[in-house]
Amino acid sequence: MRNVDPHSPIAQALSRRTFLVAGATGIYGLDAAQLQAARDSADVAAPGRRPARSTILIWLSGGTSHIDTFDLKPKAAREFRGPFEPIATSAPGVEISEHLPLLAQQAHRFSIIRSLGHFRRGTGDHHAGYYYNLTGRAPDNSFRQLLNSRTPRKTDWPFIGSVVGQQMPPHPYLPQAVSLPLKPGAPQYTRPGQFAANLGIIHDPVYVYGETDNPLKFTAPALSLNGDITLDRLKNRRGLLKTLDTATRRLDRSYATVDWSTHQQRAFSFLGSKATKDAFDIASEPQSVRERYGDDLNAMSMLMARRLVEAGVPFVSVFWKGDKKAAEKLNCKSGGGWDTHGNNFVCLEKYLLPRFDRPFSALLEDLDDRGLLDETVVMVNSEMGRKPKIGDPRSGGVSGQGRDHWTHAQSILLAGGGIRGGQAYGTSDKVGAYPADKPVAPEDVAKTIYHAMGLGNPEAIDSQGRPYRILEEGEPLTDLF
Repeated sequence: MRNVDPHSPIAQALSRRTFLVAGATGIYGLDAAQLQAARDSADVAAPGRRPARSTILIWLSGGTSHIDTFDLKPKAAREFRGPFEPIATSAPGVEISEHLPLLAQQAHRFSIIRSLGHFRRGTGDHHAGYYYNLTGRAPDNSFRQLLNSRTPRKTDWPFIGSVVGQQMPPHPYLPQAVSLPLKPGAPQYTRPGQFAANLGIIHDPVYVYGETDNPLKFTAPALSLNGDITLDRLKNRRGLLKTLDTATRRLDRSYATVDWSTHQQRAFSFLGSKATKDAFDIASEPQSVRERYGDDLNAMSMLMARRLVEAGVPFVSVFWKGDKKAAEKLNCKSGGGWDTHGNNFVCLEKYLLPRFDRPFSALLEDLDDRGLLDETVVMVNSEMGRKPKIGDPRSGGVSGQGRDHWTHAQSILLAGGGIRGGQAYGTSDKVGAYPADKPVAPEDVAKTIYHAMGLGNPEAIDSQGRPYRILEEGEPLTDLF
């Protein structure tokens, strides 16, 4: 057990055996009134503005083409701009792609950052892009050496969602952070940056898994009793595990073992909670609501995110899961994700943009209608943008109509949590290749989330009991608020 990577196949097998897939949760026993009081006390951290209580991250896995979605360049040459046209939105002066008509009606509710770049600190591959944008920490040399073979490490810097979960008052019966409907890249290419890492595995998100062919079915091994396992049988199993784990502790007294033990205790607390099961019962949503979001897994995942923040979960991540079969029918070469090396325009127009447009516009409208948008930060992000010049040698060059990876410029969306909607922050150059005005780095985005949540510049305690800053660089984009 010593020095076992908690996200390795060995650790995952152990988690299945002992229900340890549960992630960070609060201290159980608090009632709703105590939770509310604790959160209200955090409001003092941001005078004049109530901090947000939750964040929803929508992650468009693969690398979204900014120049075809939120930063179109209609005056650029055709080899850069492509065939898509910009359309007006509900925000004066703000235009987005013609293939996002529903989201265009919600533009007064969100802001676009058009000047995000990695400023040559990335590597151009997916793992480094995940890590930098999900943690706010620049990738170290190991990412350049290993590229997509660089697996998660317990010494990595923590995921923004894990930091929020660790810093926020504990929820009485739900996790502090939830990720759905998959664990990106697992098992072969598990993406770094999505875990608590050096904060300790106890602060990892709980992973809730969805099925493409049955989008109303979500499962989390730590949140469900399988088969005919009753609570009485669970208690008996718990006794057996206690006996087995006593032997394990004799072999390993490391910090990691303590974390796994706490993980296990909290997993059992989940299993006995009816309120937990109710929160994940998406089938109980009215059919009219589900139809507004759409009928696929990503749509239902966004609806699940709304349910979870409504129940008080501090951080919910929705990692886009592509439907390979549906994408292949449309000759979409990305496998259903946003990694559009080939046939970029068909893939976006016929598959990706419609399937994003409907549920995300519904999410913003739904949150606002329920009075939740002011207290919920919503972010749309990805590991990178796409190369402005059309044509990727790996997909036939110009004739392949694809766009390669591009970390020097990308666009992201921010809404809610005190952020003013209807604005575009920063600009890219005339072809969308590099930031031209108000350059933004991933550490600035991370600091903006912490600022919106009233967390300031979060600190943690190292193994020697000394405080340290989780994120040294970056400044919150206070002009957005």
